[in-house]
Amino acid sequence: MRLNSLHAADIAHLVHQQTDLDAHAREGAVLIARGEGVRVWDTEGREYIEAMAGLWCASLGFSERRLAKAAYEQMLSLPYYHTFFAKGHEPGVRLAEKLAAIAPPGPEEARLSHALFQCSGSEANDAAIKLIWYYHNLTGRPRKKKIIGRIRGYHGNTVAAASLSGQPHMHADFDLPLGDRFLHLSNPNYYRFAEPGESEEQFSARMAAELEALIEREGADTIAAMFAEPVQGGGGAITPPRGYFEAIQPILRRHDILLVADEVICGFGRTGNLWGCETYGIQPDMLSCAKQLSASYQPISALLVSDRIHAALLEGSRKNGTFGHGFTYGGHPVACAVALETLAIYEERDIVGHVRRVSPAFLRGLEAFRDHPLVGDVRGVGLIAGVEVVADKATKEPFPAAAKAGVLVQDKAHEQGLIVRAIGDRIAFTPPLIITEEEIGEMCARFGRALDAAWAVLRERKLAAE
Repeated sequence: MRLNSLHAADIAHLVHQQTDLDAHAREGAVLIARGEGVRVWDTEGREYIEAMAGLWCASLGFSERRLAKAAYEQMLSLPYYHTFFAKGHEPGVRLAEKLAAIAPPGPEEARLSHALFQCSGSEANDAAIKLIWYYHNLTGRPRKKKIIGRIRGYHGNTVAAASLSGQPHMHADFDLPLGDRFLHLSNPNYYRFAEPGESEEQFSARMAAELEALIEREGADTIAAMFAEPVQGGGGAITPPRGYFEAIQPILRRHDILLVADEVICGFGRTGNLWGCETYGIQPDMLSCAKQLSASYQPISALLVSDRIHAALLEGSRKNGTFGHGFTYGGHPVACAVALETLAIYEERDIVGHVRRVSPAFLRGLEAFRDHPLVGDVRGVGLIAGVEVVADKATKEPFPAAAKAGVLVQDKAHEQGLIVRAIGDRIAFTPPLIITEEEIGEMCARFGRALDAAWAVLRERKLAAE
């Protein structure tokens, strides 16, 4: 890469997140200059189909003028205010009202009726952890403190959310996870971890038995909650095996363990329903959402809580004199206004219906790569999918980690004008929800050329089977 003054300044001063910083210091970054629809252009003028919608989030693409107008008009009338000390503003009230109206039902059809606003999904999940501990303290169960996550689950980058996440690279040398309050179950990746001859339903039953055993070992009176993404995004776009949530939810309810649905990636149409909870029959006590809430045109997240949890917050305020939690920019009026306009666009343009209409072409296009020598697994739902590359299709043998086969495919895709994300050796796809069938066809064509190029390199290195 030729480094101009902008790239040199980037290397000198900007710390990039979730990045190989050593490689960045030598090679620099790709700096994006503009976007239009599902495409972006870098500062060198190269065009890309953004098949990750940025970070799973630019649901309406990169040029929705209505969202820019909503932000501008709100900035002119009330550019900032907070929700501390019984103050507030109309965009925050209306957004909370709207989210309560469209939220999926909780246990026993209880509504998720109240919203707390933050700036990111990480903060929403961090707030959920705090409220879970607070709730159990106020309801007379102070021993219920342990939180269950899943290996390869992803819930954010705060100290608590990263501890909950089952991502080893986010724990290494950060002194995480914190103590013994965070427990992790197996990754429910059927392709990679099913036993020979085991059906998806049998695999789900085994995952449920592991949960039951963990509760028995730790003691139900010490376990506060479990967090789960409907589809594990940061784990590699891993859809749950059949029967998974049907198997684990009764166990949680029987032991009075709260269920938090992390809808940060799945919420607002990604799985072909408004919520991933609808797609997989999940009835949570809390729900975190972000990313597509504002199509990522403004940083905002929401934590939705049930009536019974809100009742505990009221009791805590009576006991302590206040609800001692909040963020300066949580519920920012500009972000709330943009989120409201985003939700209006989803409804007016039937974005969820559009996802359902183009999803078959998206999934068929990627499924066709099962015949490619590099591809071992393809699975997805709606407009989210993961493609796993393997050294040997017949045995599912993975590439050695040092080969960085997934990164090689990602880089070859970049050369073809396609932005995807390698998560280990799984290649994730989550294009903007507005993508058309024609654009899906071009996305798949570029990916096919990338796979062929990567396969040629791996064969030359004698790492891939013929």
